[in-house]
Amino acid sequence: MELRINNVTKNYRDKKAVNGFNAELGEGLHALLGANGSGKTTLMRMVCGLLKPTSGNITIDGVEIMAAGEGYREMLGYLPQNFGYYPNFTGWDFMMYLASLKGLPKTLAQERSSQLLEDMGLYTVRRKKLKTYSGGMLQRIGIAQALLGDPRVMILDEPTAGLDPKERVNFRELLAGFEKDRIIILSTHIVPDVEKIADDVMIMKDGRLVYQGTCCEDLEDLYLSFFSGKEER
Repeated sequence: MELRINNVTKNYRDKKAVNGFNAELGEGLHALLGANGSGKTTLMRMVCGLLKPTSGNITIDGVEIMAAGEGYREMLGYLPQNFGYYPNFTGWDFMMYLASLKGLPKTLAQERSSQLLEDMGLYTVRRKKLKTYSGGMLQRIGIAQALLGDPRVMILDEPTAGLDPKERVNFRELLAGFEKDRIIILSTHIVPDVEKIADDVMIMKDGRLVYQGTCCEDLEDLYLSFFSGKEER
């Protein structure tokens, strides 16, 4: 399976939020690093089909995602930076509600919800309301809902924002178990969140891809070099 981002640009009036972005992504975990405002969320929303590029296109196995329509959406799992939830829903009700929106039969929805809540360490609190969950718990149920349809493509936009260091470590360990047979794109501005688990790294600045390569020991120094006035590599 291959996801291609082909010279994608997104304009907002006179600003290019994404500017000629090119990447070929196979199965594995791909980190998208960039400072806030670098265009990561705009790019992720285009990969999800929520925004249409001003120019260029995005394909999955050679088929343009907009043309693939429902077929692409069925293979997609998405965790936006600020995902919406109903505070008075219990964890279980939330999962079952999202499963119904994804069109899962009730029995399968119950099986998937039970397993995912167990995997995320949330099964024992499934009857508690979401408004009582910690930030880390909410992020975990966000991942759980993204996995409901057993997606082949997962898009995680700043999933560790607001988490404390311990919760971020737990989150990284959790993600490391979900790479097999999936394309995962994780956007973040926090290098330690991805340096030990990502198969490759893309660095984005001012809407452009300025670096793509494998993780390396000096990843943080490399990342910072693009935002400290040093010459780009």
